[in-house]
This record gives sequence, structure tokens and C-alpha cells, in this order.
Amino acid sequence: MDIAFLLGGKIIELTLIVLMGYGLVKAKLLKSEDSKPLSIIGLYIISPAVMIEAFQIDYKPEILQGLMLSLGMAVFLHFILIIIGALLKRILKLDAIEHATAIYSNGGNLIIPIVMSLFGKEWVIYATCFIVVQTFLFWTHLRLIIVGKGNLSLKVMLKNINLWSIFIGVLLFALQIKLPNFINGTLSAVGIFIGPNAMLIAGMLIASIPLRQLISSKRIYLVTALRLLLIPIFLLTVVKLCGFAGWLENGETIALISFLATTSPSAATVTQMALIFGNNAQKASAIYGVTTLLCVFTMPLVIALSQLWCPADLAPH
Repeated sequence: MDIAFLLGGKIIELTLIVLMGYGLVKAKLLKSEDSKPLSIIGLYIISPAVMIEAFQIDYKPEILQGLMLSLGMAVFLHFILIIIGALLKRILKLDAIEHATAIYSNGGNLIIPIVMSLFGKEWVIYATCFIVVQTFLFWTHLRLIIVGKGNLSLKVMLKNINLWSIFIGVLLFALQIKLPNFINGTLSAVGIFIGPNAMLIAGMLIASIPLRQLISSKRIYLVTALRLLLIPIFLLTVVKLCGFAGWLENGETIALISFLATTSPSAATVTQMALIFGNNAQKASAIYGVTTLLCVFTMPLVIALSQLWCPADLAPH
């Protein structure tokens, strides 16, 4: 249960950054639309830096086995999420933003700083597998949801720096090519901003939304319940029944890290893409804001449920 409490504390820290962004706009020091440059920086600089730097580790057989487990879980969990999303869209008549925010979690911006805080920097590599799969789907499946078929082409995908950063990171790891210290240092320094940058954007966008709209919208609460409780609990059941935790010596921790990514709020990338491509960014940011604020309670609750089901002997560093 210690992990649930530590998790709650870390989420509170990130939520306070949301309030800072909110305060900047309410104090009229910045406007909500000023968050667009931050979104571009997050998508095209910070995220690629995190991807490449995460794979700058020495090869060990146990690390490769752990990566295979986390990669397999990431593909499996996203496959289920896409199916769930298609079913929910049809049953609940979800629009594009509701569909995207219900199934795509903030698996990068929020999970990396949480994993670093709970387990140590050496465990971040196992979180990257979920992010790698998610990043690929962001620029294929998610972009298809947000902007439609006419705006997605092979040419656009091949030009995307996020997909290239994944390829470069994996290639460097496979060939055990180490970048110079000054490059790694630069990537690391930039990557630290992944959480704060996303939280500031959320706060700035939330500030433009009337409080009445946040409180009175039943659809926002529907999507919030799906993203924070119903979908994670369903996935928890699937993960436990599949027994991923028993596949490796450190399988319990690796499985927890992979599952943890599915319990987080709606993806910041949904809001950023909606902002950049002009598809109801205000609604996306409202859902992102509400799920980010409420995850302070739901994420520790779901993780506590996970450990009650099958308690793990985990000792955060």
C-alpha cells in the first residue's frame, strides 16, 4: 500500500503545476492560446529527447527480457484499448474528442516522473516500451481520430520526428552506440520538462473554460469515469488473469509499471493535437483537466486494488 500513498503524493506535485498554469492565465500574465508554442515544444522537442535518452543504457540479458515483457504488455494493452474504444464509441455515441480521451492515457508525461520517483531512474526504460507503442499510435490511430483520414498519409508519418526518435533510440540500443556525454546531458535536461510542460499547458487551457461548463457537463464525467476507473479496472482484471507478473524475476514491478500507464489521466497529446489541428481543444482540455485533478484519488485507489488482489513485495527506491 506504500506505493499507492507515494503515488498520490507525486500526482499532487504535478497537479500543483496545473494550478500554476491556471494562475498565469487568470492573473492575465499569459493567454490560454499562448499554450500552443508549449504544445509544439512538447511534441517535437521534449518527447523525442525522452525517447532517445531512455535507450542509452548498457545491454544486459535481464534488461532485454524485461523490455520484451513490457513491450508485449504494451502492444497487448493498446490492442484491447483500441477495441474498447471502438465499442464505446458505438454504444455511448462518443465524438472524436471523447473517443480519444477515453482510451489514450497520459502514459508519458505523467508516468515517467512517477516511475523515476517511485522506483528509480533505471526503471524508466520499462516505461518507455508503453510510450513507444503509444507514440506510434498517437501519430497514426489517434491522429486519424482527431483529424480524419484525409490528413493522414505515409509521407506525413515518415516525416514525423517522434517516430524517428523511437527508431533512432532502438537502433542505438541494439548496436550499443553511446552518444557523447554532452548530447546525453542535453537530452536529459530537456526531457525533465516532459511532466511540468504538459501540466502547465493543461492549467492554461483549463483557465479559459467557464467553471460552470466543467461542473455541469455530464459527458465530461462520463469520459472521466471511463478513463480513470472503468477501463483501468477492466484492464487490471485482464492483466491479473494473464499472469504477466510471474513471467520474470522482476515481472511484478515491470507489470505494475506497464499497467500504471493505463490508469493515468487523458493524454496530454490529445489536447495538444486538438489545439494544433483545430478540433475542439477546449473540450479536450476540459476532460484533460478534470481527469488530471481527479486522478489524485483514482490512481492510488486502482493501484491499491491491484496490490490487494495480489500484494507485491515492492520497495520503491
